[in-house]
Amino acid sequence: MSNSKVQIFDTTLRDGEQVPGCKLNTNQKIVIAEQLDLLGVDVIEAGFPVSSPGDFASVEAVSKIVKHATVCGLTRSVENDIKVAAQALKYAKRPRIHTGIGTSDSHIQYKFKSNRDAIIERAVAAVSYAKTFVEDVEFYAEDAGRTDNDYLARVCEAVIKAGATVLNIPDTTGYCLPHEYGAKIKYLKENVKGIDKATLSCHCHNDLGLATANSIEGVINGARQIECTINGIGERAGNTALEEVVMVMKQHPYLGLDTNINTAMLYGISQLVAEQTGMHPQPNKAIIGANAFAHSSGIHQDGVIKNRETYEIIDPKDVGVTESAIVLTARSGRAALAYRAKNIGYELTKLQLDVVYKDFLKFADLKKEINDSDIHKIMESSPIYNELH
Repeated sequence: MSNSKVQIFDTTLRDGEQVPGCKLNTNQKIVIAEQLDLLGVDVIEAGFPVSSPGDFASVEAVSKIVKHATVCGLTRSVENDIKVAAQALKYAKRPRIHTGIGTSDSHIQYKFKSNRDAIIERAVAAVSYAKTFVEDVEFYAEDAGRTDNDYLARVCEAVIKAGATVLNIPDTTGYCLPHEYGAKIKYLKENVKGIDKATLSCHCHNDLGLATANSIEGVINGARQIECTINGIGERAGNTALEEVVMVMKQHPYLGLDTNINTAMLYGISQLVAEQTGMHPQPNKAIIGANAFAHSSGIHQDGVIKNRETYEIIDPKDVGVTESAIVLTARSGRAALAYRAKNIGYELTKLQLDVVYKDFLKFADLKKEINDSDIHKIMESSPIYNELH
């Protein structure tokens, strides 16, 4: 893998669906997985095979149909989990077992009622066992964000020796600040023996709205995989949004980082996931929200009409959106009204526009948004209507 290439690990089908009412059946997972494969993701985490017969069947089915991406199954550091995952992944062209255990003092003390040395032993045993089934084994250090860096480095070093090919460093609770998470990745790069034998991976949650920022700081500091979901769906406040991290790297080429993602498919797959899960992104969601390329302020509209780049850093077509939207409201100016009117057949002179604009403002004060049929009504009721025909 090129040192500039960041692998995209999509966990929409596993971590993403861990939302009440968001459960996906096998057929839905297949439909989404096919599109993720075409999108260009490097890894598809298809599910948690031991969790239910349905999830086992889904991982097995996805393994059969994915042509390019690695297919991954999640496990705990439990032998039966790992064995079942291996069975579910047997048809995958590129199988990966994703196993791990909590490493923060909070998890060790309260969740496992254990100690640090015993946790390392369990981690090593899990990776060693997974390695008997597949070559590609990813280890997650759950709650790594709140794990002491020195101890986390010890865990990472031990599992690399046991055969781990990827080290997942999750900010499970979304607690880290970007500079803290970046420093954690940097510390591991500089202090873990054998780190060149494994890929560091960012798995950040969005509890404080920092998942994208933390993931980007992670790859700036040496991680080369980001774990994310379409639309940022996931438990609580969600996961890192795939579309956000991909476009951050694309729009900032000086970072020297890129992905294999076909960005023109982002809007389409966002719509697909929203339809299949029933979770629709908020309108102001970055990249794929309904308002991501919509302009209603007169000043902004005038600028965009003259040159899109005055208020848009991304060409809508780059993410699969047909064009920017000029939304008419009481805050819109003459330029926006003239633009929308022209689109539906009314070519207005400056004097005509001045007359119509007064009527438009009266109409706009009564409605949140003016649509094309409203423009026709305004035009038809205007004293200049006969001049236009």
